[in-house]
Parts: sequence; structure tokens; C-alpha cells
Amino acid sequence: MSGPAEAGPAVDVGGPAVTDPPPAGPGDLTVAFTGTRTGLAPLTWGQRAIWHAIGRTVPNDHYFNLGRVLPLADRGAPVDVPRFAEAVAALLTRHEALRTRLVLDEVGEPRQHLLAGGEIGVTVHDEPDPARAGQAAEDLLAVLAGRRFDYTQEWPVRIGAVRSGGRITHAVLALCHLASDGHGAEVLLRDLRLLVRRGSAGRLCADTPFDLAHEQHGPAGRRRGAAALARWEADLRRVPPTMFAEPVAEPRTPRFWTGRLVSAALPPAVDALAAAHLVSGSTVLLAASAVLVAADQGHPAAAVLPIAGNRAARDHRDLVGTLSQDALVVLDLPADPDGRIVFTDLLPAAWRAALAGYRAAAYDPVEWDALLAGIARERGTEVHPYCCFNDMRLVERPLREGALPAGEELAALRRRTVLDFPATQERVACRYCLHLTGDDTALTVTLTADTAYLPPDAVHAHLRAIEEVVVASAAGRPPRLADLPGLLAGYRDADS
Repeated sequence: MSGPAEAGPAVDVGGPAVTDPPPAGPGDLTVAFTGTRTGLAPLTWGQRAIWHAIGRTVPNDHYFNLGRVLPLADRGAPVDVPRFAEAVAALLTRHEALRTRLVLDEVGEPRQHLLAGGEIGVTVHDEPDPARAGQAAEDLLAVLAGRRFDYTQEWPVRIGAVRSGGRITHAVLALCHLASDGHGAEVLLRDLRLLVRRGSAGRLCADTPFDLAHEQHGPAGRRRGAAALARWEADLRRVPPTMFAEPVAEPRTPRFWTGRLVSAALPPAVDALAAAHLVSGSTVLLAASAVLVAADQGHPAAAVLPIAGNRAARDHRDLVGTLSQDALVVLDLPADPDGRIVFTDLLPAAWRAALAGYRAAAYDPVEWDALLAGIARERGTEVHPYCCFNDMRLVERPLREGALPAGEELAALRRRTVLDFPATQERVACRYCLHLTGDDTALTVTLTADTAYLPPDAVHAHLRAIEEVVVASAAGRPPRLADLPGLLAGYRDADS
């Protein structure tokens, strides 16, 4: 562990080991860019969290890469290659996170190294059929994001472009998670569009990952981190050591399977419940997944690790960097001797639990590791929920307006639901990891699970049950908590 750094300005460093920029890399176009400063800093807390996750997932750490496609032929003047190259150069100049790579100190600990400039290669794919340009962009994204980054020798972004009829129709960004989280990726997409269209992206965020690292490792930051971990400690002492304690099946090969449910019924149902109970849509889905895990495993409480954006501070709204970290949300299930409690009864408590967890989601992951190790020694067993929740949609989503959806409408939408297994992989550092993506037309819920704890039929059962709990509740028929184990069992039997 690196010692805390004193806050201060960037410090110029010498020597080829840390000052030579990485090569441009493969690509059909080379773009030069120039920033204003260089220096070394510790990793931010968010970077440390991702670095630890990468270490637990190697060599499959491309799992953490972020990818975005930006259409550029949908509006505005046609974009030629020189104009696109200028926008790319301005984007890397504007955001220091894209000019930062890792170096290892004398004891092998990573530090972030901000470089003033260099060159980057841009992969340009020529697509003769304009109707296929969008698919070509998705295919290019799969290639760019499908391999792990070289964290010390490569810029933390891979850039591609699709050209059709001599014009750039799509930009493609594959991002290393050390450089940005999902919210930061959306900021990059917005800025790149503005730079292409207008030549300027407006006001630049005053804070940077470099400055944030110095602040977090300074006295004030360490005090805030300690207060957050005190909340973690209190909660971890009262919840089950893990949500998935015992293997229930022989693991498959590959061991981790990803189930995917694409539902047109979930967006209106989620919005209806959120509006009716004065909570967020994300809280509705978090509560549904949490109560189903607790019901499946027979726990009196669900301990879930949602990803917190940590962007409540106004000066962090437009920061491109990795601020997101795990929060701990503990949803206690009330005593229910008569079996009368229904899912919607839990939504106010889930909202309060989520707010409490998100407030304690910024801390030093090194000290977090030490906390979990200490509690594990006291309890005589490993302590980790191994139950993750990641709402990857935009942080601020307005609820849809209008009348609540009728049960018949929701039933018709559910008939369009698609369920499949799009991916498998050999190693993921979790047992249950739920991701949400999509928009107002459809919500995609993916569950990556360790098949020793959740076999494929259980993965599909959880996904179907989440849709059932939310949609039935929005239609005025919230399921009883006592019925949830049977709901899961029924879906398992149907899928087996």
C-alpha cells in the first residue's frame, strides 16, 4: 500500500521509465494531442477498487471494459476524417483521465501517471453499405472492448470509427475502467459529439482524478473514508456472512454464466411503482432482486452491494474518472407470522436503506479489505455478500408521465419478453451480479452467476421472478413475501 500523499499541484517527473508516452498503437489514423501538465499521484479510491477487482479477475479482466457507440450521421453536417481527428485530439486534451496510465513504484504498488501529450491510433473501418454502418460499429466495439488493456503501456481508451461514403458515420470508444466509470463514459460521449459538431464542449469540470487522488489521501479524505467504513462495520456485524453460503451443484465449464432478460413490461411497471411509493426506479429493482435472494437462500435480511456513482457533489457531475464504488445496502425482512406482508410494503424501507448505503460508498478499498479480514477472523468465516447490483442507466432518469399501465397492457408487453444466455466466462469475482441497462422502451436485466451456487435454471428463475414481482405489483397484485420461494421454484422447474 502506498503511503498517503500530500495534496498539491502536479509535480513534473523525469526519466524515461515514467515520462515516455506509450506508442500510438495499431490503427489506420494517428492523432496527436497535447495537455498542460504531467505528474504522479496515488490511485483514487475508485481506481483502487477497480484495480483490486481486476486482480481477482485476471486474465478475464476485459470483463470490466466499457464500450460506447456514438452515431454521427444522424444529424448535423457530414463528418470527414480531419474533423473527426480534431475532435479526438480535443477530447484527450480536455480529459486528463484519458492521458493517464499506471506505473508501479519501488514496491510494486500502482500509481497513476498523468502525461501531457502523445499520440493515439484510431481504427477506421470502411463500410460500403450505409445500411450496415450501425452494425459495423457494434462489431468494431466488440473487437476493441473484447481484450484486456495493457495498464502500464497503453492509453486507457481505444478509439474507432466507421466510415461510409467517405464520411464518419459512427465513433466507437472502448474504455479501461481505471479511466472512467459508466457516468464518465456518458460525459465523454456528450463531449465528443459537441466537439465534432461545434468544435467546443463548453465548460470543463474543475476537478480531475489527479486532484481527487491527492484530496482523498489527505487528512480530510481519510476522515471521510473512516466514517464510511464505520457504517460498513456496523452493518457487516449483523448480516449473514454471505448471501450464497453453500454450493448446490457441480460448476459448469465455463463456470460463470450470464442470463439475460429483455422486457418491455418492466420500464412502465418500474416507473409506476416508483411514482406510487415515492422511491426511485432503481430502488424498486434493487428491492425486487434483494428479496428474491433472501427468499431463495432463507435469510432474514438481504445484504446487497450496489454500485454507487458518488457524484452527488456538484463539482463531480461532469468529471471523467472512476468514482463509483460498492455500497452496502441491508434490507431487513420484517417478521411475517401470518404471511400477509407483500412486496410493496418493503419499498419505503428499501429506499431508506439504499440512501444510507450510498452515503457510505466512498472509502479506501485497502482499508475496506482490512475491515472485512478483521470481521472474518472474529466470525470464523469469510465475510462478503457476493451479491452485486449495478444500475448502468443514466443516474438522473425522469419518470414517465401519464396514467398507470393497465394489467392487460403489461400482460401484452410481457409476451414480448426475451430470455437467453448470451455469454459465459471462466472467472468472475462474485456469485450473483445483476446489471441493468436499457431505456423507456425495454429494460435489459443480466445476471452473471457462479453456477456452483446458481445453476443456469436458477439464473433464469431469478430473472423471470424479478419481472413477475415488479409487473404484478404495478398491476395491483403485489406478491406476498411468503410466496416468493415457491415462485422461484416454479420457474426453476419450468426451465429445467
